[in-house]
Amino acid sequence: MQRDAQLRQRIVEHLQSFRVLSADATGHRAAAVAVAIADEGPGADLAGIPEPQGWSSAAALLLTRRAGSLRAHAGQWALPGGRIDEGETPEQAALRELHEEVGLRLGTDSLIGRLDDFVTRSGYVITPVLVWAGAARDMLPNPLEVQSIHRIPVTEFLRADAPMLETRDDSEHPVLRMPVGDSWIAAPTAAVLYQFRELCIWGKPTRVAHFEQPHFAWK
Repeated sequence: MQRDAQLRQRIVEHLQSFRVLSADATGHRAAAVAVAIADEGPGADLAGIPEPQGWSSAAALLLTRRAGSLRAHAGQWALPGGRIDEGETPEQAALRELHEEVGLRLGTDSLIGRLDDFVTRSGYVITPVLVWAGAARDMLPNPLEVQSIHRIPVTEFLRADAPMLETRDDSEHPVLRMPVGDSWIAAPTAAVLYQFRELCIWGKPTRVAHFEQPHFAWK
């Protein structure tokens, strides 16, 4: 519990010293995603991975694989999230989507802060909302939206080969990807994960809105 409190406080302090940027949503649809920090759970081998001061190696982020039946971005890695309904704040939307997609009901006391808005090629302005999920027990994927739920150790996003940057002839900015296992996660999700790593864990003020997305994410 003490280490959990230290990690949460460390993230809060890093956010307090950072000016989060909001994007103009004109002509775009507003969406929110939950960057949910949870207990890692059993089964991971963390041997040999350095641990930053004040940081718990038992932390994980909750990611999903989108259901194969979805019309857009089926089967892709994602953070729980979706459109912001009329009258909702990004925080309310992120908590609602956590409950709807993975069955996790959290109160407003779980909210930590935000990361920078990210404008997607598919027409959304995404607001990442940081949420302290704790043990996150008894999660259940909504089969209409989620194929599977994953607790990805934060250590996985601290790998030396992250981020993966790919130059493209049709853009001045590189495509950003974050490796996970033997695969990778593409922007926009990867951009949120990279900013979380740099700012919340390492305390480095880092912007990610300029990074490009692969063509399959444009639809």
